Amino acid sequence: MTAALVAGSLLTSAPHPRAEAAEPGGGGARAALGVDLDTVTIPELQARMAKGRLTPSALTHAYLRRIKDVDPKIKAVLRTNPQALRQAAESDARHRRGEIRGPLDGIPVLLKDNVDTRGMPTTAGSLALAGSPPDADAKLVTRLKDAGAVILGKTNLSEWANFRAAKPTSGWSAVGGQTRNPYVLDRNPCGSSSGSAAALAASLSQVAIGTETDGSIVCPAGMNGVVGHKPSLGLVSQSGVVPISAEQDTAGPMARNVTDTALTLSVLSGSDEVAASRTPRPGSLRGKRIGLWRLPSLGEKVDAVMTRTAKKLRSAGAEVVEVSPPYQKRLAELEFPALLSEFHRDIDSYLATRKGPRDLAELIAFNRAHPEERTCFAGQELFEQALEAPPTTDPDYRAMRAELKDLSSRSIDETMAEHRLDAIASPTNPPAWTTDCARGDNDVIPSSTPAAVSGYPSLSVPAGSVGELPVGLLLMAGDRQDARLLSLGAAVERRLDAWRAPRYLPSVGPDAG
Repeated sequence: MTAALVAGSLLTSAPHPRAEAAEPGGGGARAALGVDLDTVTIPELQARMAKGRLTPSALTHAYLRRIKDVDPKIKAVLRTNPQALRQAAESDARHRRGEIRGPLDGIPVLLKDNVDTRGMPTTAGSLALAGSPPDADAKLVTRLKDAGAVILGKTNLSEWANFRAAKPTSGWSAVGGQTRNPYVLDRNPCGSSSGSAAALAASLSQVAIGTETDGSIVCPAGMNGVVGHKPSLGLVSQSGVVPISAEQDTAGPMARNVTDTALTLSVLSGSDEVAASRTPRPGSLRGKRIGLWRLPSLGEKVDAVMTRTAKKLRSAGAEVVEVSPPYQKRLAELEFPALLSEFHRDIDSYLATRKGPRDLAELIAFNRAHPEERTCFAGQELFEQALEAPPTTDPDYRAMRAELKDLSSRSIDETMAEHRLDAIASPTNPPAWTTDCARGDNDVIPSSTPAAVSGYPSLSVPAGSVGELPVGLLLMAGDRQDARLLSLGAAVERRLDAWRAPRYLPSVGPDAG
């Protein structure tokens, strides 16, 4: 029921097809499949499958070929699933019988490599977990398989979801090396779901799964020119996902358009909460009130993208008012210390379920004993600080987390109430910085924090670019307003029409922005 409601509200808001990339891209599959992998949506694929003009096996073969041909440029996919073609053949049979299980039946999905997948390595990018696969699927993987999705493989990520070193390099792991941004190959893909976003930008899968504690779905989505949705906390099960903090962690869907993102969320959530709110008329922005949080710290060129975005939204009938959500300085002061305590608690619980280091202390010792873990950056300062952090039973920690929850929720709720908003919008990311192991990331990006800390939903859609480098528009709304946010996001996506295929340029010179 959820999938049908979400699909019905978003189908007409799917983005228009665009020109192919300068180098061979997903459009190269058009002759063989009759579809352009860069631009085709899940409803369009299912319509072709229903008419017998496309099979899940043919679609899966096409994506496996693209991974073989294109992924050496970007190193986004760690491994493909040896069972993918068998799963596709089973979906072929269901389609022939007219017994499909829903919108994702036969649709290839890539999983971030911190999501437990039975029979496949799940490493969080670390050699410490590379030896033995998990014994069971994460609950979200079970939902995908039950829905008939084809598990295509696992994507690279920032090792331990970027919660190891004080100055990490996003997209690097000891298992997978460095993932590159498909738009400009010497630029960074951002955040820990870097491989999932880069793979989608290169059309290596129809959808992908990312995870976020603060920014690790939405920043990679913005920086790689795709769509990423961080769901409301608890909407998607976190069982079987390598953790940072149960108070903020969530897995979420990523795709090249909002329609596919919403359909994937409907499967991941496994309930009608996604469609609990009545969605606006598809494609309509008239009368919507959007608060623009400009964040000039991201630079004049990003701010110019926001100015153009506001003009386009106003021309479509939306009211755009400038806002500045309160309490951001205090959130920045409190979030990191709270995450240290929560990481120690949660990673110890997870490691106890796997073969390898049994707790954080053993994990620190493993990294000291294995020089391969230090080939890009040597530090594990966050691990060491977490080991010494107060336990989550400590009264000071509890007060800290309570204040975080209160202020982050109020920062969104009060802003939306004061200005009578349907959503708050902000830039998702700066232009991608050059990847540099010695320097680390240049990623002070505050826009993701209010929704991440409060557990409210956020959605990044392509907004434009600075030169060759994509910039996303981040939309935020109140708790469990995922369906409303996705419907609004589809209308914004259609109006901005900002997606373009990557050109895999080697470089564009010094950092922009």
